[in-house]
Amino acid sequence: MSAPGQVHIHKLTPRDLVTKENKEINKYSRTITQTPTAGAAQAQLYATGLTDKDMSKAQVGITSFGYDGNPCNMHINDLALKVKEGVWKAGLVGYQFNTIGVSDAIPMGSAGMSFSLPSRDIIADSIETVMSALWYDANISIPGCDKNMPGCMIAISRLNRPAIVIYGGTMKKGHRTLGNCSNNEIDIGSALECNGQFISGKINEEERKDIIRNACPGAGACGGMFTANTMSSAIEALGMSLPYSSSVPAEDPLKIHECLRVGAAIRNLLEKNITPRDILTTKSFENALTLIMVLGGSTNAILHMLAMAKAAEVPLTLEDIQAVSDKTPFLANLRPSGRYVMEDLHHVGGTPAVLKYLYENGMIHGECMTVTGKTMAENLAGVDGLKPGQDVIYPLTNPIKPTGHLTVLRGNLAPEGAVAKITGKEGLAFTGVARVFDEEDEIFVALEKNKIPKGSVVVIRYQGPKGGPGMPEVNIKPTAAIMGAGLGKDVALITDGRFSGASHGFIIGHVCPEAQVGGPIALINDGDKITIDANTKELTIHVSDEELLRRKTGWKPKPPKYTKGAMARYVMTVKSASEGAVTDEL
Repeated sequence: MSAPGQVHIHKLTPRDLVTKENKEINKYSRTITQTPTAGAAQAQLYATGLTDKDMSKAQVGITSFGYDGNPCNMHINDLALKVKEGVWKAGLVGYQFNTIGVSDAIPMGSAGMSFSLPSRDIIADSIETVMSALWYDANISIPGCDKNMPGCMIAISRLNRPAIVIYGGTMKKGHRTLGNCSNNEIDIGSALECNGQFISGKINEEERKDIIRNACPGAGACGGMFTANTMSSAIEALGMSLPYSSSVPAEDPLKIHECLRVGAAIRNLLEKNITPRDILTTKSFENALTLIMVLGGSTNAILHMLAMAKAAEVPLTLEDIQAVSDKTPFLANLRPSGRYVMEDLHHVGGTPAVLKYLYENGMIHGECMTVTGKTMAENLAGVDGLKPGQDVIYPLTNPIKPTGHLTVLRGNLAPEGAVAKITGKEGLAFTGVARVFDEEDEIFVALEKNKIPKGSVVVIRYQGPKGGPGMPEVNIKPTAAIMGAGLGKDVALITDGRFSGASHGFIIGHVCPEAQVGGPIALINDGDKITIDANTKELTIHVSDEELLRRKTGWKPKPPKYTKGAMARYVMTVKSASEGAVTDEL
């Protein structure tokens, strides 16, 4: 039986060794290292310290997402050095290069948040660029924050060279320090919601500051089942990470162990010529989506899974995602809607234990290939199951919700689809009166003046891929304020933008078409009645077609916020959120 974090690498048999003798594991880098006319390139490689013997070795590009400015990524460069050490020990050449990252929690609520989702595509382009220009034979990526993971997966899928993703790891939980609340467990979600608690008088200023100071105690991504942990779990379920990668905390010694062992794993993939598109299939995407539903993952996962599937040329639609949600129960008692964080899941068996439970109950495909060189079923055969008596993962006989918490809605308000995150705790249907906002700051003024009464459907629009631009998560602060004010069951929120994985409540995002292109969400007026129904999967504005058409004739798009630079290019190329908000399709 394996200990959590133990990495299993498929051992080569004598037949494998014979088969691989005629295979060139340096089939890309040899273009540079073995071509007589590439003398300048070879001279530069010698300058980096390569020897004559090294020139015939396969080269691995190690993508570090390390930067100092946030806890998700501040330790990644250190992990990358351990990865590089393991790659060289495996008889390969390892070269580290860095790509960018945006920490969503820092620019949230400001214009800087517009750059978050576009960073996913910049990351993908940058990895593809370096790997292609420098002819590396394989890639190991070490992402830490939300957009890091789909960004590297898009690049890996485009390149289709042997690749492994190492998650930078989750953050440990924080603890409050004051009075009767001392030692109460908190996380980044607590820091988001404490302002709403303060405004409503539930906590004082000293308590608010105490929560903020202690919510993030060290390195690692936000601890709940927010977007980072959602995507890391999904990538492990896809088979693109070594077992336990998604649940081992950032500061756990097992994370270093994983980094040191990955060199042997990438060599195995090179020798067997196992590439991402051997692993990324319809069935492996179904496995990942099943785990997302079971764990109560972020709505952002739908956006990213669509984009990742497109890059891997795997057919995937909103209807396919809904089909998985319809048959998959929600089982995880994890933040933001539950009690625990990813660190707790690690202590009761980690992601592999959950996958084993699902496999034993016929819920995932065991025949899918993984980066260990073995199938998912073979990986899980040596895994201990969930610890007896744990309550992080509910049994299938007693689910939190019998179907998935993510629901694709359609209707006259979202003819191209919208994504609802409804755990069932707030109910399954909501009808209320629209309170329309085009800017986030207006909501806080309305909350402070008690102008968002119970029964309101808060509409935040012009937040889509083109209108935001960049589909910002500016609406997490309003959702946190609404929850902090105790209005989670009494107020719904609709947007053509995104939600942070830390958001919870009766929330609907990704409304398509977005307001900036004249979608129905642009035509809502204060006082319109709106119905959200997870049972019928409909999002309806109770206004006649004739009235909507009349309003449309007088509508004009808002002027673009950016006319030059990265965001202007993004707006020109980005597709609808219902297509994954991709930027690389003509």
